[in-house]
Amino acid sequence: DVNVVMELLGLQSMKLSLPQDYNSSDEEKIKQVWANGSWLKINYTILLENISKSFGEHQIIEDLNIEMTRGEIVSFIGANGTGKSTILKMIAGLIYQDSGNIYVFGINNQKKKNLDLCEFVMESGQGYYGYLSAYENARYFFGLNKIRYQLIEKEFLDLCQRFDFKQHLDKKVDALSQGNRQKLALIVALIIQPEVLLLDEPLSALDGVIKESIKERIKMIAKEYNLTTIIVTHDPEEALTLSDRVLIINEGQISQYGKPEDIMNQPSCDFVQDFILNQLE
Repeated sequence: DVNVVMELLGLQSMKLSLPQDYNSSDEEKIKQVWANGSWLKINYTILLENISKSFGEHQIIEDLNIEMTRGEIVSFIGANGTGKSTILKMIAGLIYQDSGNIYVFGINNQKKKNLDLCEFVMESGQGYYGYLSAYENARYFFGLNKIRYQLIEKEFLDLCQRFDFKQHLDKKVDALSQGNRQKLALIVALIIQPEVLLLDEPLSALDGVIKESIKERIKMIAKEYNLTTIIVTHDPEEALTLSDRVLIINEGQISQYGKPEDIMNQPSCDFVQDFILNQLE
């Protein structure tokens, strides 16, 4: 029982879903809970509370509230400029909100801890050295993160096999297709074993069989590893078939947040009908 665990750890007074009295001593207790795996019993992996964000005079996000559970796949979908990627970066602690609170496993994003829990993957696997092979890029990345390749070689090669990438390891990254660059980015991200996988337009440059193949692999491995996964996309079909829940954003606010079948059968407003469902016809 969660309450029993919290009482034993002296956290009973904390509101874990909305930890308004969060402080540094509580953070140390949270680390203890995290270390012994008791967070598996906590409902919310990610919590956004009253989030607002502006760039200059342009407000991107206004009073946003979202919760996500452990192992859930959630897609963010909306028109360009509605703040989807901005939310992803705030969750990771890469940028900060103007107001409100974001918690990943109870840790506030403004305490710069979330990059230890989250792995951010950009569109088409950006950020690699084109003149090095895929294998050399992976080795370099592991070294930067103080991961000894000898310790994870078997797992790395196993993931390469599962993503049908093994035959491309010796190729220069510049010679890889966009689909294979994205496979490499996902493989390397999964080796780190993040608790949260953040994917910004991972399939946008792909089409046909390759897109479907990578989509199915993302879904399979996210469930197998019990990763809380957030995917930014412009593709309604991708969002509705890949996700446990879909967040539809319009002008910085939530139009609907729910299961794909609920969105299909009960669109909450004209925007959802026009932007999502009409595109599928």
